[in-house]
Amino acid sequence: MAGSTVIGMALAGVSLVAMMVLEGSSPLAIVLLPPLVLVFGATFGAAIAGSTTSDFRKLGSWFRLAFAPEPSSRTTEVVTLLVDLATTARKQGLLPLEDRTRTIADPFLRRGMQMIIDGQPDEQVRAVLEGEIAAQRADNRVAARFFLKMGGYAPTIGIIGTVVGLVQVLQSLARPETLGPLVATAFVATLWGVLSANFIWLPISAKITRNTELRTAEMTLMLAGISEIQAGASPRALRARLQAMLPPSEVQRTAA
Repeated sequence: MAGSTVIGMALAGVSLVAMMVLEGSSPLAIVLLPPLVLVFGATFGAAIAGSTTSDFRKLGSWFRLAFAPEPSSRTTEVVTLLVDLATTARKQGLLPLEDRTRTIADPFLRRGMQMIIDGQPDEQVRAVLEGEIAAQRADNRVAARFFLKMGGYAPTIGIIGTVVGLVQVLQSLARPETLGPLVATAFVATLWGVLSANFIWLPISAKITRNTELRTAEMTLMLAGISEIQAGASPRALRARLQAMLPPSEVQRTAA
């Protein structure tokens, strides 16, 4: 699980609780079932209404995508593996790599290496792998937009809950003892709408977008390595090519 996502959300939640405690309020004051049901239920409903059935079936995988390990943490291992594969290919040719390829964990790299071992032309290998990168980026973009829409719907739905609550307040003016709880429930709906958007849905959307950028960059790095291995590049030239595609902070790690 990606620690930064959990830590960030936890820090936001703790900050809210700390503010309420410092002001002498109980954090349980905002835990009211009616606004929670409205905000979270209606937000999901509105987002699903604007999506397809197949999108709805992917919700679980989309949540996992937001909390997935960060691809950038594997950059050093990817470069090292590609250089090692290039060394073997340079000394023994591509065929001896077949057994080694079956043990590669990353399915994208494994498919690419198998294609060049099978002798497929460079143009075909590149076209297939570039198509897979584009498809991965497009699918993840749909996931990010789904949570972005939820972040847009939630505050508005919270306002709707507040309006409904205020209508009930106006209907209960003859009973002053009920006004306090009704007003609290009304404004808590707006709070949860804004809170869920900025503490949950928008961060998830941003994290999916960032993870997509990192994963596609990693896949592009693999594609470059596969093409260089197929072309018979030396391990030293391959390492230089791959390092040129990395941020400066990552170059120092891969050169170590």
